[in-house]
Amino acid sequence: MRTHYCGEVTAAALDQIVTVCGWVHRRRDHGGVIFIDLRDRSGLVQVVCDPDRAATFATAEAVRSEYVLKLSGKVRRRPGGTENPNLSSGEIEVLCHDIEILNASAPPPFQLDDENLSETVRLTNRVIDLRRPQMQNNLRLRYKVAMAFRRFLDANGFIDIETPMLTKSTPEGARDYLVPSRVHAGQFFALPQSPQLFKQLLMVAGFDRYYQITKCFRDEDLRADRQPEFTQVDVETSFLDEAGITALMEEMIRFVFKEALAVELPNPFPRMTYAEAMRRYGSDKPDLRVTLELTEVTDAVTDVAFKVFSGPATSGGRVAALRIPHGASLTRGEIDEYTKFVSIYGAKGLAYIKVNDASQPNEAGLQSPIVKNLHETALRTILERTGAQSGDLLFFGADKTKVVNDALGALRIKLGHEKGYVTGEAWRPLWVVDFPMFEFDEEDKRWVACHHPFTSPKDEHIALLQSNPGECLAKAYDLALNGWEIGGGSIRIHRADVQSTVFEALNIGPEEQQVKFGFLLDALKYGAPPHGGLAFGLDRVVTMMAGAESIRDVIAFPKTQRAQCLLTNAPGEVDEKQLRDLHIRLRQKTPPESSNN
Repeated sequence: MRTHYCGEVTAAALDQIVTVCGWVHRRRDHGGVIFIDLRDRSGLVQVVCDPDRAATFATAEAVRSEYVLKLSGKVRRRPGGTENPNLSSGEIEVLCHDIEILNASAPPPFQLDDENLSETVRLTNRVIDLRRPQMQNNLRLRYKVAMAFRRFLDANGFIDIETPMLTKSTPEGARDYLVPSRVHAGQFFALPQSPQLFKQLLMVAGFDRYYQITKCFRDEDLRADRQPEFTQVDVETSFLDEAGITALMEEMIRFVFKEALAVELPNPFPRMTYAEAMRRYGSDKPDLRVTLELTEVTDAVTDVAFKVFSGPATSGGRVAALRIPHGASLTRGEIDEYTKFVSIYGAKGLAYIKVNDASQPNEAGLQSPIVKNLHETALRTILERTGAQSGDLLFFGADKTKVVNDALGALRIKLGHEKGYVTGEAWRPLWVVDFPMFEFDEEDKRWVACHHPFTSPKDEHIALLQSNPGECLAKAYDLALNGWEIGGGSIRIHRADVQSTVFEALNIGPEEQQVKFGFLLDALKYGAPPHGGLAFGLDRVVTMMAGAESIRDVIAFPKTQRAQCLLTNAPGEVDEKQLRDLHIRLRQKTPPESSNN
């Protein structure tokens, strides 16, 4: 139907007759001459409808925004001074000879160039929203990124193998999405949280190098960078150790960024242990563009009169300081706002000290309500460790270690970007390694896996699985970029005895092991090779590349933060027959209690 895409009609086509198809982006009537900006996925072209062609002009008068047109005409240069350097077709225009309305359009719910749309309006009218140039660019970028991943993996001997979408429910950290079986009454499939077990089985089966760009499903609380269904670039390989896998995946990420964005990432990526990342940044995915760091001062305040500090310091908690260079100029109002901010992360307050004169570690040189409750030795130690200078400000976190890390880690990012404590670099990748194998769940009073229960412990820590799980480190690694975790993985357990011991540490007994993981344990008995892998979050990678605020902006048909699709009104009710076929009866909703006035 067409000879050119709209955005491809350039000065190279001068004096040619072209045919283009697309949507009316804008129609303008300039005193008897009608201009139509026609849009397709490649961009815009300006079409001029002259009244000398009566039939064509009459049709042009009838068109409105988002009408679908087929136009033919002669390419000519735009008159001097009317060129548009922002368009690939900006030097030319098409003098319309013929125009055909392929389909009319109802008035759209919003103008495509409206920048003040609510997300609810956009997601409810997602088809129209996807016509906007920004969304078109985002999804084209997503395609380029996915293809770059595929090209690299194909070139390095990986093969794409699909794994099941209907599988067995296994404990992997989040809630499963369950699918009732019609054939097997009372039994359920689960949608996969990841292809974790199947890709390990593929390694046992001898496929050596597997990958898949696949959907994963987790029924968990949502936020801007999470969706109930998300896309992973899933990779697994045999006979490579941690260093080999991370080196290969690092090469892949550099390739993807160069192909999709023409960006050269640093080579090599720096590496940092989990323990160091938490100590210095309060996060296992630190944004290295921010120059601020946390300083450990727990041991310096064990004997101070200020119980807010000495309490956590003597009971296994953490006290850390965050130095803000030249921060003494922060107003009381700003400090109050930051105090309110850290409360989101469980902090009960935000102690601070303004350093007016760093040479005087006492009330003469330091300004804060807490200074009188800290002896001079503690204050001197704090100033020395933080490197505080006159005019600086110190913020403090004092609580359980997790609360301090979460609160000061988030405050570090907020202050860094708001007040300009950043390096100016666009991209700062970092490998975080040597994660703990387990963390203790205070609510359930048991150990849980930090990554997943199939992660291999360090060889020298296998003996700790039973005697001291809390000291056991894993062969696990995450790739962080600008404060986001974009990928994570580990070397897997390839010995059945070690896997059983890890399950025991997680309080999963022999009978439960067989019921939930018997197929994996059985497979590991038959010559399983050493293997490991990594999964990248495709949605997150593209979100960062596109500079989008939410992963919903790089997914064609996303869910809201309440896990709903506003376009299709899913999830929705189903009829009674469908429920009977699935052997399901819904509980009656409990009516609200009536109140007597």
